Parts: sequence; C-alpha cells; structure tokens
Amino acid sequence: MAQAVLVAESKLTDRFQTTVPSLVRQALHLGKKDTIKYTIQENGDVLMSRAVSTDEDPILESFLSFLANDMQLTANMCLSVENLVEDVEIDIDTSLLEEDE
Repeated sequence: MAQAVLVAESKLTDRFQTTVPSLVRQALHLGKKDTIKYTIQENGDVLMSRAVSTDEDPILESFLSFLANDMQLTANMCLSVENLVEDVEIDIDTSLLEEDE
C-alpha cells in the first residue's frame, strides 16, 4: 500500500527568511528556539530534520517531553507537593557542600 505524502510550502522573504509550516513543525516536533538541520543530497534534494545538540540526551529529552505533555497534576497532588515542601528553605546563593558537588 502506498504511503501518503504530505506536502507543505513556505515563501522566502526579501531577507531569505521563511516560516516553517505548522505541518512540518509538528512532524519534526519542533519548538521555539529548536535548531533545524539541513542535509543536502547528491541529487540536490534537501532533507530537513530536527537537530539534536550533542549536549542533549535524547532519552532524557523524550522523558521530559512526556512529563510536560502527559503528566497532569490534580489539585490534590499540587496540595500534597506544597505540604511536602512548605518547611524547606532554599538559598540558591549558598555553596554546595563538598560531598554534594
């Protein structure tokens, strides 16, 4: 069975800029500030993909994306978290202990 091919177009501005169409952003899971990778094939075709920084861990990124998209806190869960941390004091300017670094 033939696979459906989706097509999207965008127009270049006078400054050679364009908006990445929504269909493409969704397919590549692109968000604001993400980097796009262009791979130019020998035949002149250009493949566009989401660039993954070497600093990023794709497994961690997938997990964090899962948490952001699929984990929903109920009001009771939020209250439980607030109760757990209500007596916790944090000073971000305090140096870590040597064993915590």
